[in-house]
Amino acid sequence: MAADTASPDAAFRSFAEGAGLMIWRADRQARLVYVNPAWTAFRGRAANDELGHGWKDGLHPEDRPGHEAALAAAYARRAPHSAEYRLRRHDGVFRWVHGHAYPLHEGEDFAGFAGSCFDITERKEAEDRAARALAEQEALLAEVYHRVRNNLQVTVSLIGLYGRAAAAPCRPAFDALGQRVRAIALVQQHLHEAPQIASVDLADYLTRLAEGLSQLRRAGRIAVAVEAGRTVLLEPRIVNALGMILAEIVAECLDSTGEGTSCVTRVEVPAGGPDEPVRVRITSGGVAGEPAAGVPRLGPRLIAAYAGQAEIAVSGTGTPDAPLDLTLPARG
Repeated sequence: MAADTASPDAAFRSFAEGAGLMIWRADRQARLVYVNPAWTAFRGRAANDELGHGWKDGLHPEDRPGHEAALAAAYARRAPHSAEYRLRRHDGVFRWVHGHAYPLHEGEDFAGFAGSCFDITERKEAEDRAARALAEQEALLAEVYHRVRNNLQVTVSLIGLYGRAAAAPCRPAFDALGQRVRAIALVQQHLHEAPQIASVDLADYLTRLAEGLSQLRRAGRIAVAVEAGRTVLLEPRIVNALGMILAEIVAECLDSTGEGTSCVTRVEVPAGGPDEPVRVRITSGGVAGEPAAGVPRLGPRLIAAYAGQAEIAVSGTGTPDAPLDLTLPARG
């Protein structure tokens, strides 16, 4: 009876010869012992020129040290590995390729690696364009924030000057306005300082903002505690609205209590599943008090306006008996 010629090696070569992917095989010493026609077509060189370490002539000089180190580590582990590097095409142009390799065994013995590569240049170029666009956006946002911060500082100074020059009954209103503008500046500052401005971590932002708000007045006058039961990434407009609402709650407490009273505010982000709406609950003991004479009570109207801009549903007033419950719009 004729011997069976369908050996594993023959089956591998039969598959590789007709594949559109660049396929290769290396021995125990990381020397290429086979490349398929798709590889030689890409490289524009004969297979014999690529075998051994000949193919490395096509590696981009900047990528060679990293690739050598990754290859050595893969051989040491004898485990599957992936890599991205630039390889010279037949026309002399370096193209980005993604390679994946898996270990081979002959019985129990390690026999080297076999792998495949495919061109990912278009993807890498798209990633580079996106990175450049993001860098330009960050630079623009930094410039906008710088100008907004300067304008707010000027506004605070003008409010202070007018307040000191105003009649005594009007000064509390100027003080209340000034502290609100300072709070707005803090909201913008901490939003700008988020690691990723396009997708802001809610708990991180609220925690940083709470620390900033605690410095609005003398130490110990303001305390904001944040408890987050879930991790949520939100777009800037929603985070900005939440920041403005929290700042207004703190400002209302300052309006309604004396300098010797602490304004303690609690912010909760209850746990929830990925498909459940994100909820935020804010409670402050001072918002139920009456503001100083001459200071209008604008908190409820301002909070409703901030929430409306970001399509946030609102209920309650922020007191311990009626916490301010905010339900964020569904994420797309």
